[in-house]
Amino acid sequence: MTSGRVLIDNRFELLERLGSGGMGTVWRAHDLALHREVALKEVRPSGATEDDPDRARMLRERVLREARALARLNHPNVVTIHHIVDAGETAHPWIVMELVRGRSLQDRLAEGPLTPAEAARLGRGVLAALWTAHAAGICHRDVKPANVLLRDDGSPVLTDFGIAALHDAPSLTASGQLVGSPEYIAPERLRGREGDPASDLWSLGMLLYVAVEGYHPMRRETTMATLAAVLNGHVPPPRRAGPLAPVLAALLAQDPAARPPAAELDRMLGWAADPASNTHPGLPVSRGGPRRFRAVTVTGAVTLSVVLTAVVLLNVPGGFGGGADPGASQPTGGSARTPVIAGTKRAGRSAAPEPEESTGSEPEENTGSGTLLDPRRVREVIKVLRKATGGTDFVGFVVYDEYVVAQALVPGDKKLYDIYTYRDGQVNRTKGSTVTPLQKRVKPESFNWDALPALLRTADRKLGITRPTGHYVIAEGGWVFAGGQPVLLVYVSDGYGAAYLTASVKGRVLRMMPRD
Repeated sequence: MTSGRVLIDNRFELLERLGSGGMGTVWRAHDLALHREVALKEVRPSGATEDDPDRARMLRERVLREARALARLNHPNVVTIHHIVDAGETAHPWIVMELVRGRSLQDRLAEGPLTPAEAARLGRGVLAALWTAHAAGICHRDVKPANVLLRDDGSPVLTDFGIAALHDAPSLTASGQLVGSPEYIAPERLRGREGDPASDLWSLGMLLYVAVEGYHPMRRETTMATLAAVLNGHVPPPRRAGPLAPVLAALLAQDPAARPPAAELDRMLGWAADPASNTHPGLPVSRGGPRRFRAVTVTGAVTLSVVLTAVVLLNVPGGFGGGADPGASQPTGGSARTPVIAGTKRAGRSAAPEPEESTGSEPEENTGSGTLLDPRRVREVIKVLRKATGGTDFVGFVVYDEYVVAQALVPGDKKLYDIYTYRDGQVNRTKGSTVTPLQKRVKPESFNWDALPALLRTADRKLGITRPTGHYVIAEGGWVFAGGQPVLLVYVSDGYGAAYLTASVKGRVLRMMPRD
């Protein structure tokens, strides 16, 4: 303190507090030596560290690691570090960075969503920053709107590498400690898989989803509920993304290996930012090598850009819907697939995917255009799926209007499951993944499906969605927020998001979770 002025390191005069969070406060400051304004990050997390030397040392090391991480990067989309003030192991350090004269993406999104083109341009900038970081052996691990600053020209700057994972540095995370923001953390990280740059791509995909759709699809009322939603992986298909939809599908693939490499994503984002250009990137290519796709024949005046805008989910394993996309079963092993075009009801079959692997089940007699969200039809489908799976236990069961997805244990292995998709009387099987602790065995035939019509009507009336455009039902074997008992989750959605209610096995409403 000098004549009312607060000086740090006898050089940096604090002028204005720009913001604060769990890891400290950021200030606008004046560099007296170089006569320029800078940003100072005062790293003092919530909760005192003075009485906890071990925590203070860990904090200091984390700050030094952020400084080293940033010092290794030189890119216009990565915040530049100028200096570090380190007063010893017992005092909290300061990081001196360039002052980005703009606001955060979080502040911008508070005013409303971005257009698909705007989101695509922003995504290219953040991807470029991640690409540079990953090439230097750094995973960010906390990509979210609050950590993206916007320059005056709108270009993004990725900041806050405080929890970055350096491949050549020891981990500072205690066993079992969650590092990152629950709403943007990749599902594989919740399963204990760290250090994969593809996890940052998932976070980027979720950031872009929120930016263009205007809501967060995994946000729940508690942190545990949010983490459960991320693990369950049911990401609803975007409705406003337009040409950005293929990018979101690629980034939000459940399997990290299925997320395309940065160069391919950059081409996809470039086309989404300017669909009228002649630089269409094609369909996503996984990191394991190029996939083969069958051509889509479109007649009339429908252009390729319109077709891709209407894609509900492209051929990315484990994309929207947590392993079951809204229109097709997942591809495995690079098998060919045709994109599913939204809005092509059962009258038009030309856009439907070819079966990947038929289980040999015969079509039912009742395969009309009616919804599967009907008690009798649900029971029929359960019988067909039981036969197709060979009687193994289910660890997931979801009913949509036109198809049903079941996750069934692999015969002879209690830790793995396959995905069975029922549609139009046929059952297709694809490879699933590892059973997580949150996936409990469920017996769909034990539920009172006769109560489903009344539950759907209740959901329409009381969940705050006045013009529903879709419904689906999840049968859970043991819902942690219902005392561990089996429940039905009845979802209703529109273009702005979804809400749900929970019901007991007998069909009694237990809890309402309206949109607000």
